[in-house]
Amino acid sequence: MKRRVVITGLGVCAPNGVGLPAFTKSIKNGTSGIRFQPQMEAMNFSCQIGGIPQISEEKKREYFTELQLRNFNANGILYGVMAGMDALKDAGIKTVNQEDAPNWGLGIVFGVSTSGVDKFRESIYKLDDNNVRRLGSTAVAQTMMSGVSAYLSGMIGAGNMVTTNSAACATGTEAIIMGYERIASGQATQMLCGSSGEDGPYIWGGFDAMKVITYKHNDNPEEGSRPMSATASGFVPGSGAGALLLESLENAQKRGATIYAEVLGGHVNSGGHRGTGSMTAPNSEAVQLCIEKAMEQAEISASEIDYINGHLTATTKDALEIENWSKALNRKGSDFPYINSLKGMTGHCLAASGSIEAVSTIIQMNEGFIFPNINCEDLNPEITALIDAQKIPMQSISTDIKTAIKASFGFGDVNACVIFRKN
Repeated sequence: MKRRVVITGLGVCAPNGVGLPAFTKSIKNGTSGIRFQPQMEAMNFSCQIGGIPQISEEKKREYFTELQLRNFNANGILYGVMAGMDALKDAGIKTVNQEDAPNWGLGIVFGVSTSGVDKFRESIYKLDDNNVRRLGSTAVAQTMMSGVSAYLSGMIGAGNMVTTNSAACATGTEAIIMGYERIASGQATQMLCGSSGEDGPYIWGGFDAMKVITYKHNDNPEEGSRPMSATASGFVPGSGAGALLLESLENAQKRGATIYAEVLGGHVNSGGHRGTGSMTAPNSEAVQLCIEKAMEQAEISASEIDYINGHLTATTKDALEIENWSKALNRKGSDFPYINSLKGMTGHCLAASGSIEAVSTIIQMNEGFIFPNINCEDLNPEITALIDAQKIPMQSISTDIKTAIKASFGFGDVNACVIFRKN
């Protein structure tokens, strides 16, 4: 008998809002967090815009001690710790003191694609200069893939499974599913789930070289990320972190916690680089199967879905994603659910995208609105041939969302899809 799993805490560190109040205001208003990045111009990037969370030195010290910040140079860990700690606070979970026993029922799954790249670069230069003794005692913690999870575990005393996952752009959504399965199977009571994405030229350079990020909007950054638009010219790189505290329904009710939504189920799969699938392109059969299996796991029908939070990156694959949704749900035209893409406001936050977008999904469900799709007034005609344009709101609309579906598709031909319900 599977245990029911609910969401009791949210945290977010996004380019258009750090913390739930700022982020909620931004998505309601369609506020972009994409800005011109002088460093990218100085380094001769074709794309010179990106989404980076705005965090003051004072803000950092709300989460880290002066000792922890000494020689600290890992923005992905910064974002992940901030989002994770905020989610715990939002859920009313008190951290364990150093002298107390670990919280054996609380675990962490916090995903990344990379960790501490700037710190790693700094370390390489010191090693090349024969200064190994100047690396500092935290170089390993800042560069290991499980760095976010490890930092958070030490701060909160998590005693259950503490790990990281990495599945490119599907990472955040996959982390939620992993945490859900851990609780549903009775192996944990609470799981802090999320993902973090780093920023900067050493993260984004490879995408610039691949020519998959836009170079046409360096003079008007806020118009650069254009999911579902006929003039979409590539994604805008972004960064940040999102976090959700998942908990067994029984435990949440026992402690009187606020319940945002229930996680009904999800599915993860791969197209195996077969058919249309490759390192950078999705196997449509696998995408559709992932959506179908998620609904099967959640024990719902496609007709119950009110809203889709799409992956939709502002590349040539947007129309294909809509086609895959339409086929998997067997819904089209005016029967298609409402759909939007957060990436118009944040850019593509890579490993962090799934978790940040999941947080945005839960906020919309609880506040009864659908945020606007910005920069797609010129909808791609291949998309409007499949679904009614009214299902792609350009302005924030008030509506009740009972059942929502969130999917992420990543490099390596990997897919993750999760379904939420507001009770």
